[in-house]
Amino acid sequence: MSQYLVLKALHVLGAAILLGTGTGIAFFMLMAHRTRDAAFVARTAATVVVADALFTATAVIAQPVTGYLLVRETGRSLTEGWIALSLGLYLVAGLFWLPVVWIQARMRDLAAEAARGRGPLPATYHRLFRLWFTCGVPGFGSVLATGWLMIAKPSLWG
Repeated sequence: MSQYLVLKALHVLGAAILLGTGTGIAFFMLMAHRTRDAAFVARTAATVVVADALFTATAVIAQPVTGYLLVRETGRSLTEGWIALSLGLYLVAGLFWLPVVWIQARMRDLAAEAARGRGPLPATYHRLFRLWFTCGVPGFGSVLATGWLMIAKPSLWG
């Protein structure tokens, strides 16, 4: 198998992990949140934090590495329109993902504290959930747009 096919397979796998883990995390956090059950939210958020550390973080590192190696392997340029836009969107996604990692951990801790005290989820948790959700829209949207650019490779400029 050629080096190009190995790199492409790794790059596509990384994209699938980013999309799949992002979708799964969003779904499970939203479903847990809707129950308003502090213990359930705490357990779900704890799993989400681990999944983000194992899967998302690994893919976040692998994507630019395999992407750069693919650019080099194919003789393309990082300034080619769709590639440059993909890199910009990737940075946008990262700027929204980094606070989300902290927010998820904080939500987990707040929910666990509420569960230990057998109380409701505190107002701080609800504020963080709204911020988490708000950051998720442009963050995940950027990942989706980057995936489309990777597949379509449109001619955008020069």
